[in-house]
Amino acid sequence: MSENGTSGQTATATLHSSLNPLYSSPNHPSGSERTIEPSVRPRTLRRTVREAITHRPESKVTRREKALYAFAKRALDVFVTGSAILVLSPLFIAIAVAIRLTSRGPAIYKHTRVGLRGREFTCYKFRSMSVDADRQKDKLREKNQHKDSRTFKMANDPRITPIGRLLRKSSFDELPQLFNVLLGDMSLVGPRPPVPSEVEQYSWDDLRRLEVKPGLTCIWQVSGRSNIPFPKQLQMDIEYIERQSLLFDLQLLLRTVPAVLSAKGAY
Repeated sequence: MSENGTSGQTATATLHSSLNPLYSSPNHPSGSERTIEPSVRPRTLRRTVREAITHRPESKVTRREKALYAFAKRALDVFVTGSAILVLSPLFIAIAVAIRLTSRGPAIYKHTRVGLRGREFTCYKFRSMSVDADRQKDKLREKNQHKDSRTFKMANDPRITPIGRLLRKSSFDELPQLFNVLLGDMSLVGPRPPVPSEVEQYSWDDLRRLEVKPGLTCIWQVSGRSNIPFPKQLQMDIEYIERQSLLFDLQLLLRTVPAVLSAKGAY
């Protein structure tokens, strides 16, 4: 994902909170109009997310418990991803070579995602689509199988390459995100990282999804993946945030293995 701009031109995006709920909050009444400079949009997003999190009810979990959980979760992330990258390195090379030999373009697809507290980061995947996939997306929106416009999914997306279809079915296309976990942008378990355009359509309550680091797997990933309606995905992500613990993370990691093998909802 990228944002295009013309040097020397000042572009502004007028956001109506009645249409764009991201900027509708207890301090920003519905119907108000705000003009955001694209160059500061990520900072504005982070500020809005912080405000949304601040207004939620106080957690019963103590700071010490939160700190211990964060330390244990990060230790698990580093140990598992570091080990996985070493063990799977031959597979990484084989997939990269297969992609380069069968389609035009790079093996790795870099795209912008929104992470903890609204911070944007570069997310890595093995490229599973044609190089002009982003440009074709607008033409295919009417075939979106999710009724909710905030996300886009097609079971037989024509942009997907033959190798890409195999990668998506096996979830191997997301293996490079192990590096995102190792870098600290993501965690093994957490809500899947959304794209900026998706976040800009979130309601005030939906912003809670950004209260934790995004993850490789989550509740809806092991419960049907893309077959789960988007509003239900959001509910499941909030459920994870309210229930999160190291034991729950381990349970979701164990459930991920059969979910990936079944390929249910993977497309």
